[in-house]
Amino acid sequence: MHIPAASIHSQPLLSFEEALKAPALGFDSHQWLYLPPFYTEYRYVLGTAGVHPLICVGLNPSTAQPAGLDNTLKSVQRVARHNGYDSFLMMNLYAQRATRPGDMDREICAFLHRENLKAFNFLLGKTKTVWAAWGAVMETRGYLAACMADFVKEGIKQGARWYTAGLRSKKGHPHHPLYLKKDSPLEPFDITGYLALLEGQGWNGCAK
Repeated sequence: MHIPAASIHSQPLLSFEEALKAPALGFDSHQWLYLPPFYTEYRYVLGTAGVHPLICVGLNPSTAQPAGLDNTLKSVQRVARHNGYDSFLMMNLYAQRATRPGDMDREICAFLHRENLKAFNFLLGKTKTVWAAWGAVMETRGYLAACMADFVKEGIKQGARWYTAGLRSKKGHPHHPLYLKKDSPLEPFDITGYLALLEGQGWNGCAK
């Protein structure tokens, strides 16, 4: 379990570009994309190398790292393989590590969010296929809806195609990967309709 040692606002943070340039520590950078390339209080990207990748967007990172995937990432890998992808690229609506979303900061860190969006843009340069997989727990913090809206805007600019796997919640949230069957199919997801649904429910991006 990862419990934040302190507010992310008080942590030294690498920009996405700095994380890309940092040396890999203790893992094979030809097999893994891990940014920053060491375990710390936040994570932009964790993925495997391949020629036909699938981007998976979750809520926020937990303990997973190269050669040490948690159960959520193991499920992501299985579902990606079943759907014909040879690799996965995992990132999240918010980059702060916390096994329990309720341990995340109550105020968004604008710098971390901005650099996280740069990571998303970078991954969209590798594939336009994006699996929405953050689950109903995205209601834990109000700012996550605003983060998601920015992901949608960036995806529209680059022609992203959004998918989900598994049943959606009563409020329309995409299913979390953890308890999905390995043969779960990816299905097209109307991400702009989902965003409009959240706005209709009063999710205006204000931090709780």
